[in-house]
Amino acid sequence: MGKRIAVVTPINHLDGVLKLLTTKGKVFLLEEGSKSEVRALLLNKNIDTILCNPNQQTYKIDKELLEGTNVNLINTCSTGMNHIDVSYCKSNGIEIYSLTNDYQLINDLPSTSELAFGLLLDLMRNITMSNNLTKQNKTWDYLPFVGQQMKDFKVGIVGYGRLGKIMAKYCRAFDAQVYIYDPYSDESNVKELEDLFQICDAVSLHVHVSDETKYMIDYDLLSRNVKFLVNTSRGEIVNENDVIRALKEGELWGYGADVIEDEFGDIKGSPFFDLDNSKLNCIFTPHIGGMTIQGQTKAYNWAVNKL
Repeated sequence: MGKRIAVVTPINHLDGVLKLLTTKGKVFLLEEGSKSEVRALLLNKNIDTILCNPNQQTYKIDKELLEGTNVNLINTCSTGMNHIDVSYCKSNGIEIYSLTNDYQLINDLPSTSELAFGLLLDLMRNITMSNNLTKQNKTWDYLPFVGQQMKDFKVGIVGYGRLGKIMAKYCRAFDAQVYIYDPYSDESNVKELEDLFQICDAVSLHVHVSDETKYMIDYDLLSRNVKFLVNTSRGEIVNENDVIRALKEGELWGYGADVIEDEFGDIKGSPFFDLDNSKLNCIFTPHIGGMTIQGQTKAYNWAVNKL
């Protein structure tokens, strides 16, 4: 009979993915539904499998969504799983597929590191800020936007896994000095996180969310030497109110993030959205790190082929 698959992430822009899915079972598309709409689909269509991705998801896949349904498998086209209540699924016999350990695939997906490097360059050269204010004020004045060059800049990498290593390679290609903090890597050249933030001009975060990493970046670290912070990991890695305080007090000169903490709730409540970006050098992208046509097509096809 095949699986009954609810697709709750956009896939129609990716060539061949929907066609491949139809070989695995009966497909029900609800690419941008609300939590209540998704739950209704799960119940009404007797769904047993969910295909998802955190980037466009505005809710968490948890007891409220899953209780009383026939879902026994959640297949996420991502390495991170903070959009899923993993404990609830484990307790209720719901299997989760992710790309976390699919190294053959993910080692060929540099998209998130490319974005991280782009955010860092943007912050250092005031690209977004100068573009916005030049057009807004209809002026042609470089003085407010004199930036920093990458050559000889001291860049710290927190987390030296796949994405951290790619980011380090990009920085070295621009002749930056690269410092690494990762207590689980023999390639670390800085032993303490505090030292990294004291040594470096900029820091880029490349870690998963865990009890160890949640809110690991606080005001104490941000008030040290570091001037630019890039976060393409997860919003919960930083204390967002401490980031805002450091920006307002001039301790931090720029923050570039592809993530915010409450992505699966009411994002309008994010403290970042009330900032005056004409005065503070902040860049936010809506979790687009892995969202390239090439990267998504590879990742989604790989995930679907697991079914």
